[in-house]
Amino acid sequence: MHILILGGTGFIGSAVMRRLASDGHAVTGLARTVAQARARWPQAQWIAADLAELQTAESWRLHLDGFEIVVNCAGALQDGLVDDLAASQQNAMLALYETVKTSGIRRIVQISARVDGGGADLPFLATKRRADTALAESGLPFVILRPALVVGRNAFGGTALLRALAAFPFVQPLIHAESPVETVDVEDVASAVALAVEGAIPSGSDLELAAAERLTLAATLALHRRWLGLAPAPTVVVPAILGRAVTALADLAGRFGWQSPLRSTAMTVMEGGVTRRNDGEPAPFALRTLAETLAAHPAGVQDLWFARLYLMKAPVIVTLSLFWLLSGLVPLADVERAASHLLPLLPPAAATAATLLSCLLDVTLGICVLLRPLARRALLGMLAVTALYLAAASVVEPALWLDPLGPLVKVLPSALLTLTGLAILDNR
Repeated sequence: MHILILGGTGFIGSAVMRRLASDGHAVTGLARTVAQARARWPQAQWIAADLAELQTAESWRLHLDGFEIVVNCAGALQDGLVDDLAASQQNAMLALYETVKTSGIRRIVQISARVDGGGADLPFLATKRRADTALAESGLPFVILRPALVVGRNAFGGTALLRALAAFPFVQPLIHAESPVETVDVEDVASAVALAVEGAIPSGSDLELAAAERLTLAATLALHRRWLGLAPAPTVVVPAILGRAVTALADLAGRFGWQSPLRSTAMTVMEGGVTRRNDGEPAPFALRTLAETLAAHPAGVQDLWFARLYLMKAPVIVTLSLFWLLSGLVPLADVERAASHLLPLLPPAAATAATLLSCLLDVTLGICVLLRPLARRALLGMLAVTALYLAAASVVEPALWLDPLGPLVKVLPSALLTLTGLAILDNR
């Protein structure tokens, strides 16, 4: 069958695409950016589109022609610079359902969540609940799947955070350490989607996907720590005031486009636990426990590196931003003195203009690196400007390389930090 997978580049969506393709289906992934996915998996078809812009039946009709099944794996945690939950998780879905009524789509498979637990009134779950309700009332053939905490070989969002906290040195810092957690293997989610696509799960089904095991968040973290090959460590409960400060910073980062799993929505949901409804309809097959999932994918050194570096991304980006902002602002306190370094090459007026231009460039790079959509270009710009500054300084004042305070030598670690930022910038 020809299947359109919304969010095909995501953690769940990519697993669903692999499974359905291995079953012999013709799969097409739809996501905001598909260049990297197309390079990694050229044999699949890809459509670049933003769900937040697909708000009418007319806009959807362009993308649905020729498909028989739509699998919705798309989702976002919280509103931010690049995410609009009402537009992408609710309005886009309502427009999709209207379009499907007059198209050749035979079934919609929706990956949702438990929408009546902790944080039920937050936009993340409220928009999903409205979309699910509308789908159930639409008269269309559908299957809704509600996975618990999804784990697998790869990691993103909450599962990435679990690995990072599990690799924390000496202790395991936790908020809501005793909250109940149920998990489901991402491959089991993909298997459930495959059954729904084949019709083995009846239309109108609303299934809970969670292994028959309930752990505390602390126990979940301990299993991940053991999987990484690290010695057990005591759990340290993070004080509430510190936890609120962290989530406030994460929410602020979200406004700049950074999709941190430490945002307030995730913390509110985790406070109530990630579990299935007691009266929920179970999966039609046995689901692997967390221990079984981790055992099926032994950790390598790359997993340990990822876990240790994950929490370093924010400090790296903030440090680079402050470094470039200060390097652009400090010379403004004495522009004449700063411009004097350029006098061997330029007349006074031109030296002053060049100094002010370099300050503006530094401040611009320091601001742009904080904006997630611009971060990669800002980091590349930092490397280019650093090389330019070093070359110019070597011509104007080569003796600075031997200066005891090392003003030029100290620039090299910042370039290395920039390369580190580029190396760990990608989320998936």
